[in-house]
Amino acid sequence: MTQPYEEIPLYSDGVLLGADGMPHLVPVGGAASEDAAVLAAQDAWLAEGVVPGPERYRDMAERALRDLDALVLENGASIAAASTAWRYVWPRDASFTAAALARTGHPEDAHAVLAYLQDMQDRRSTDGVFEARYLPDGSGDVPDGRGLQLDGNGWVLWAVAQWYAAAPPGPGRDRGLEALRPLVERSLDAIRSRTDPTSGVPEVFPDYWEVAESVPTLGTLAPLLLGVRSAEPVLVALGAPAETALERLLATAVDTHFAPVYPRHLGGRLQDTAVAFLMPPFAPPDGGVRRAWQEAAVGMARPAGGLAPGEGWKEDGISWTPETALFALTAAASGDLDQAHRWLGWLDEHRTARGSLPEKVLWDGRPSAVAPLAWTASVVLLTLDEIDRADQVVAD
Repeated sequence: MTQPYEEIPLYSDGVLLGADGMPHLVPVGGAASEDAAVLAAQDAWLAEGVVPGPERYRDMAERALRDLDALVLENGASIAAASTAWRYVWPRDASFTAAALARTGHPEDAHAVLAYLQDMQDRRSTDGVFEARYLPDGSGDVPDGRGLQLDGNGWVLWAVAQWYAAAPPGPGRDRGLEALRPLVERSLDAIRSRTDPTSGVPEVFPDYWEVAESVPTLGTLAPLLLGVRSAEPVLVALGAPAETALERLLATAVDTHFAPVYPRHLGGRLQDTAVAFLMPPFAPPDGGVRRAWQEAAVGMARPAGGLAPGEGWKEDGISWTPETALFALTAAASGDLDQAHRWLGWLDEHRTARGSLPEKVLWDGRPSAVAPLAWTASVVLLTLDEIDRADQVVAD
């Protein structure tokens, strides 16, 4: 068969946590032995929490947890992957890692990730808006000129709320939340200052596509809305005023400027993954959003069976695992467990030989690019946790 698309190699089969506390790549097709003491420590760490999901996904879930453990450094820096070009901290990706760690019984690790993000915000930002990514050394420096990405502030607020909901109630959680007060307050201030007070539409920023934009995107607006909405119980616990007006302003912007199609760009027609950010567990159920979400999945489908970031993404035949996993998560949280299992099954079938979740899957089903990718691993774990919650509801 003639190859219709470009080749993108698989850079690694997975990652190991070394005795030095750093992640080490497992080469494709190469042997890699884990240090016995490190493996024992990681086994003990796994036993402290839970491996979510049905038994058929046990191997994928356990590998995803081990990979996340390896990708969170001792200083709380949650790197996107261990490969050179990804060995940085994206606030968006790190927020998902914190949420996944919290919901699988590792709230202290989740808090460390959030504390690191707070430190980066303090060191680098003048108005609280996060950079696209940071060096993992704790300096607050950035590796390039990608610039600010406001959606990170929404994701961070959501992650703080996820940690707070999962952490054991008591004085320890109270102290932990108080320590994150600057992160919460500065993120809310950043969202407020960069949002039009009349329309509720945020300023133009790159979002998870990480490309320059000329008009506002749903990929920025939706995370801001879900972040502000999620922060309500956190603000109550902190004794801070509610952000009802800001939440209403952002929600009105979605309804006025993006409904009923919920396209990627303000005034556009093409949809992307951002419509999933308006679905459960990020937002209350909405029939119109659900229809748009279903339509987006059709337009984003790729030859191997996964999804591209959006309908307007280049026709390269590549499926992206974070976006596919996000549709699995929102399906599970919406009660569409059959669809969630279809997406999860696809992700499970397209792991590397070592079992890690790659960033991309080529047109013919081969995993490619970086593996493991923390964002995908985190979303898969959150999806499995949603399935556990749904099963518990049925059991009760």
